[in-house]
Amino acid sequence: MHLRLSIARASTAATIALLAAGAVAPAGAQTASEAWQIVPQPQSSLVLARDGQLIGELGAQLRVSVPIHTLPLYVGQAFIAVEDQRFYKHDGVDVVGMAAAFKDALRGHVRGASTITQQLVGNMHPDIIDRADHSIGRKIHEQNAAREMERHYDKAQILEAYLNQIHFGHGWYGIEEAARHYFGIPAARLSLAQAATLAALPKGPALFDPVRHPDRARERRDLVLSLMAQQGYVTAAAAAAAKTEPIVTAPGGGMSAAPYVVDVVRREAEANGIAIMNGGYQVTTTIDAQLQTLAADALASGLARAEARPGYNRPKYAARAAGSSDYLQGAVVAIDPENGDVLALVGGRNYADSRFNRALNALRQPGSAFKPIVYATALADTLTASSIVFDTALAVPLDRNGVYRPRNDDGQFLGPMTLRDALTRSRNPVAVQLGMAEGMDTIAALARALGITTPIAPFPSSAIGASAARPIEMVAAYAAFDNDGSSVTPRFVHRLTDASGRQVFTERSAVRDSVLDPRVSFIVRDMMRDVVSRGTATSVRRYVPENIEVAGKTGTTNNNTDAWFIGMTPEIVAGVWVGFDKPVPIAPGAAGGSLAAPIWGDMIGRYYQSRGTGEWNLPAGLVAVDYDRDKLAPADSTTLPDRRYTEYFLEGTQPGDPWALFANGPIVF
Repeated sequence: MHLRLSIARASTAATIALLAAGAVAPAGAQTASEAWQIVPQPQSSLVLARDGQLIGELGAQLRVSVPIHTLPLYVGQAFIAVEDQRFYKHDGVDVVGMAAAFKDALRGHVRGASTITQQLVGNMHPDIIDRADHSIGRKIHEQNAAREMERHYDKAQILEAYLNQIHFGHGWYGIEEAARHYFGIPAARLSLAQAATLAALPKGPALFDPVRHPDRARERRDLVLSLMAQQGYVTAAAAAAAKTEPIVTAPGGGMSAAPYVVDVVRREAEANGIAIMNGGYQVTTTIDAQLQTLAADALASGLARAEARPGYNRPKYAARAAGSSDYLQGAVVAIDPENGDVLALVGGRNYADSRFNRALNALRQPGSAFKPIVYATALADTLTASSIVFDTALAVPLDRNGVYRPRNDDGQFLGPMTLRDALTRSRNPVAVQLGMAEGMDTIAALARALGITTPIAPFPSSAIGASAARPIEMVAAYAAFDNDGSSVTPRFVHRLTDASGRQVFTERSAVRDSVLDPRVSFIVRDMMRDVVSRGTATSVRRYVPENIEVAGKTGTTNNNTDAWFIGMTPEIVAGVWVGFDKPVPIAPGAAGGSLAAPIWGDMIGRYYQSRGTGEWNLPAGLVAVDYDRDKLAPADSTTLPDRRYTEYFLEGTQPGDPWALFANGPIVF
């Protein structure tokens, strides 16, 4: 052991001595004729939220080069102080530093003596100068290239190239990437303490990672600050003050949690012939960065709560095997109902485990979340929200001598009720009767007009959501209930520009087609407000205050395999799906109201904490009538206040309308 160590020290000392003496490359060795050149490096394609906040990057190397004159002076000085204190005095090779390294090596303290210029030529031209090669020949090539670089470029150009070149860990290259990902700010806004923290990383990005090892990072940062003070770059007081700052890194690597969105952007760009992975592009998306973060957080916490439910015995996320995604999954989509802009999208619980985008591509039964489309068809035809319907046992004959018997989740049949109450309480036999009366082909036609492209099977069970649909299309379909009857097409990209700022792609402009009578849209939405206030989605109000107008519908499929909630405010329509990739029961009692609705409420409630909201307008042609919830009839003087509510009718269909006498033709005397 001691013999080998002595040999290693002697070898290192000999190498340093030889290089310090100015040795020349052996005859016939590879030349470094090109390694002195500063060449453009691969850049990231940036994916931005609608407000310009970075939400993701694409490219072979994640790098955004910035001019050195945009950086605080102390940024470059921090790196010089710790990496190359004679940077402004040497010609690319620090002979004084090498002599000191030689002296330390003789004492058994082996260390490197590469200058910033030498590091740059090695990192910028790894195909010519391999820094993993510790031979004398490689080091001589590196020295020659460094001296040649200093003859062609000034110190500012070399320092700028170095700061934009170096690797800071996690696949992040250059000072801009490091600042954005570690601290969530551009490099131009780095504080002295933050600059010193980043200057600590070249020695060992993994060892001094401020996210994983804040104590080590602080110790190394303070060393950098001391060196800066000793070398006159900052005052002792400034260094001391910077040392008191805590190490605070940006959550989520300085970006909104949007990997599934970034993947959508990549696919859309490549489908349009744009080589976005080559880097240098900038994509401005429709994403609301705050809502995206809230969606990801709400889904994560909501699924964790679901796994903690009594009786849950499926694989848990915390105990997952590497690369496995068989744990409870979920998806969230939020859309601007006015134009289809996707404001937030979470396609799964962990993108690293599974890149399958459940929000866009999963085909799942929506259950009762499909019912508003059935009810809208009925209201557009002959019924009103106060029409009496029957929640009763059914036996529907099917082909091949089968019989379909829809049942309710509570196992009961409640008898006569208004159409409004039937939707509020999500009574399955009522929806099946409506589907049969209106015709599933008619209902399927409305679903297609609203944006659902998957087939709606012509069976009675499709009225209660037995036909699979994609989450994003279900959410887009609900936009028509939010915006007075217009369909919208989801879109993700506002514009995509190349490195020169030229726009090379933009998604189609928002197009709205009127597919539903605004009055019908209003009535269905008003019925869904009852779902939240007194129906299957009352859990939403634990998170969203009463002053925020909310409407929506839950959905739960057979055996509790899928849980949904799709809801809306005047500004947002959003949906949450929860389930396993391979459909199996989630847990006893799992339902849209207990699993999906709280996730939705958590996201929306926190979103509106910092903003106001609008309100829904009453379209022309509607008549409001006071109604009695117990009597299933217009209210009178005996109606109790807590049983009185407002019912809405298309003009001419309200109770007591004298013209209703002539609805079926003239009266003959």
